Amino acid sequence: MESFENLLECSTKIHGHICAGQVIGVRMSMIGLREIDIDDPKGTQRKSLYVLVEIDRCATDAIQSVTGCSLGKRALKWLDYGIMAATFVNLTTGKAVRITCREESRELAKKYSPDIEGKYKQQLEAYRVMPEEELFKIEQVKINIPQCDMPGRPMKRVQCDGCGDWVQDCREVEVDGKTLCQSCAHGRYYSVIS
Repeated sequence: MESFENLLECSTKIHGHICAGQVIGVRMSMIGLREIDIDDPKGTQRKSLYVLVEIDRCATDAIQSVTGCSLGKRALKWLDYGIMAATFVNLTTGKAVRITCREESRELAKKYSPDIEGKYKQQLEAYRVMPEEELFKIEQVKINIPQCDMPGRPMKRVQCDGCGDWVQDCREVEVDGKTLCQSCAHGRYYSVIS
């Protein structure tokens, strides 16, 4: 695996700026990969890696950059929980680890970067050197990934009886004997302008 600094530099280029979230995401990924025995996430082991992220913030870009997992490859799953956490899964062995950034690390940053003014700059520098047990909670976990969420080709495609759109990956909903897309079943997030 590449060095922390190289991974951070690459991640920062993709994300567009350096921030504490980039440092957290890179470190989280390095620990996650280590814990599930993935050494080559973008090469020979790319089809063995699956990552679930629980927040849509800066760290998620870093996780994608380091692991090579993406939504488009179906190897990255976003769960809208608002928690600075990610779970790394080795699909070959079933080994999985959930890593959560500790809230108290924000205050601990003062201990590791006392001479830096401004809490964001202080956190950015402190998170680089803070011991992982102070920055993260690391838990071995068991994950049951539904077959419809696995990477690879869609298991099935069905047409919505309401709007006619095609629905993939078991995301259809049955309502009163009709097969519907999520929008027809639960309401749209958009409105069509005629």
